[in-house]
Amino acid sequence: DELLGITPTYFSFNVTKWERTGELNQLGHHLVNAMKMTVGKFPLFLEGVVRMMKTLDSEHATSIYNAVKKSGLRDEKLGMYTLSSSLVGQSYDMGRMMAFSPGWLENQSVWTHMSYKYYLELLRKGMYDDFFTEMETGMLPFIYDENYGRSLLECSSFIASSAFVDPTMRGQGFLPRLSGTTAEFLSMWVLMMVGPSPFFINDETGVLEMQLVPALPFWLFRHDPMAVDNKQHFIRFKLFSSIDVVYFLSQPRNLFGVAPEKYEIGLRDGSKIVVEGPTIPHHLAMNIRRVVFIQYIVAYF
Repeated sequence: DELLGITPTYFSFNVTKWERTGELNQLGHHLVNAMKMTVGKFPLFLEGVVRMMKTLDSEHATSIYNAVKKSGLRDEKLGMYTLSSSLVGQSYDMGRMMAFSPGWLENQSVWTHMSYKYYLELLRKGMYDDFFTEMETGMLPFIYDENYGRSLLECSSFIASSAFVDPTMRGQGFLPRLSGTTAEFLSMWVLMMVGPSPFFINDETGVLEMQLVPALPFWLFRHDPMAVDNKQHFIRFKLFSSIDVVYFLSQPRNLFGVAPEKYEIGLRDGSKIVVEGPTIPHHLAMNIRRVVFIQYIVAYF
């Protein structure tokens, strides 16, 4: 879209000048060499935006994100993003998507796998406020379940958008599946809970170390008013499906790319080790990678 600065996804090429080769195909039609053609642009598709975002820095990605919110890819009523903008008036040469009603399947529905790909790019670019704002309306389990029409633990292939002709079906999920959307969410979960590179090689020592750098908004933390010693606000999860991890906040705030001030690491023999500073040293990092030696990790922010 030239006005919004969003790259198109698909193009058409129409031959306007040609010359015959003198040969015929099996049906008796003349074969030609194309001498000139015009290039057309199809309406916007979210896939082009996702692929473009992968190549941009955070500043340019933010600019594209703001443009997409103003484009036909945004479903304002649902607070989600559709697979395509309106395809009304397009040729049936586009393919099977033109056989569906607007708002259904490939024709301007909310294709959850592609939407999740888009949200993942926001997170990768460090656009935390935008990502978590979109999460509240566009991702399970935060959407309104009565509209969705099935368990919020179950992903759908697509959600009927506000462009669909039947208003009673808008926002409903169809064709349950656990493939692409789930994979994208797992990628988001890792970035949210542990950060992009929990294990890394120290440039000075050349050995493996560990650092947890989550990206979590304060509203995701639970609150225990009876807790003491700066442990009122916390969130917990399992690392490698085995190690209990708890984050404690000393004060209400977002954790956007912030490393802990201190760790407490519990071993399976009952002992515990306190690590001051943001980085877990080599010997403990190696044991955490091996999983079996570690019972829990507590990080203080």
